[in-house]
Amino acid sequence: LNKEIIALTRQTGQQMTKSAWDFPESGSSSPAADEEEKPVSYRALVLTGYGGYDKIKLQVKSMKMPPQLKAGEVLVRVKACGLNFAELLGKQGLYELLPSPPVTLGMEGSGVIEAVAEDVGDRVIAMNRHGMWQELAAVPANRTFPIPDGMSFEEAAALPINYMTAYMMLFEMANLRPGKSVLIHMAAGGVGIAATQLCQTVQDVTIFGTASASKHETISQGGVTHPIDYRTKDYVTEIRNISPKGVDIVLDPLGGADTQKCFSLLKPLGMLIVFGAANCVTGQKKNLLAMAKTWYNQLTLNTLKLMQTNKAISGFHLGYIQDQELFERTLLALLELYRQGKIKPRIDSSYHFEEVAEAMKRMHDRQNIGKIILLPEPKKTEEKPKSNAEAAENVEKNEAAVSEKKEEATEEVKAEED
Repeated sequence: LNKEIIALTRQTGQQMTKSAWDFPESGSSSPAADEEEKPVSYRALVLTGYGGYDKIKLQVKSMKMPPQLKAGEVLVRVKACGLNFAELLGKQGLYELLPSPPVTLGMEGSGVIEAVAEDVGDRVIAMNRHGMWQELAAVPANRTFPIPDGMSFEEAAALPINYMTAYMMLFEMANLRPGKSVLIHMAAGGVGIAATQLCQTVQDVTIFGTASASKHETISQGGVTHPIDYRTKDYVTEIRNISPKGVDIVLDPLGGADTQKCFSLLKPLGMLIVFGAANCVTGQKKNLLAMAKTWYNQLTLNTLKLMQTNKAISGFHLGYIQDQELFERTLLALLELYRQGKIKPRIDSSYHFEEVAEAMKRMHDRQNIGKIILLPEPKKTEEKPKSNAEAAENVEKNEAAVSEKKEEATEEVKAEED
């Protein structure tokens, strides 16, 4: 696979270099092997226990150089990390694939390969089940992919989880075709924007998207045909008014009673794909009442009901995809769509590791439009969180208050102002 990565990298015009550390074969000796191992410190975001934002600690760890990598691993100096809803679940002990605390969070990132047993590349996208929220991360070589020319580290970190999830649901499961209609919940989130962009690669697809009113202009410009304010209107009624027969595909990250509504909206031969349970997360800590309510309101039916309605239900969880060939094929297809200009990750905001609580709160409160990125490098004292969503959200802000905040250069910008 390393050879395939090298070949692909050369095709995109990137240069491959030898490792900063040449690893001798077992039993051989070299000047480098005789040198005393020197520890290098690096920053990591560690979940120390289940609960609120205070359970995520910024810690300084150390690693001996050259690193003792396992067969098939590479060492990546991480430049940007993606924040996903799975981390909000994991913080509350609700993500079954995350090991028990203490554990370093993070499933996706981008950076530069620093060391590997054979060949060393340049800039890469890197993925792992956890452990990406740190400056130095050892990851499987087959989960690293060369970053195309022109793609930033932030965009590279924003692409894997959200776009692979959307791509597999739309094309591997739902078999999206021209003329179909799709309902995308949380259309302003990372998966929502990815799904919207991917729908536009197919001709004549009608997109219904739920989001708060302040985000409608942005998602409409991004390709949503019919934005719906789920906070003030019943999206089932709104969709029926526009499309009395319903929709062909529904992407449901909510769960509970919303899954029942989504099933009712399907046209005959339509497909509902459930890929989350966001309704379970109502606060910083685990809410047993919200979990019980979501579970109680879950859609329950039998196969006879499916036969009688001519509808399909599917579940999707990227973390349980074991097919490596499918995994690689999907990400490489997405990188090609990026090169063609058909998809482009939208970065909502970037936060340094010190600001992880603000970043998670922003996602929890559903204020983001696009992907939230975490930056491992230390924050400069005068630096503020970078956001691309200010224009959309400032509609709801008092302009005088915003102006006053901007004058206070040393004051930290709150997440809701981004």
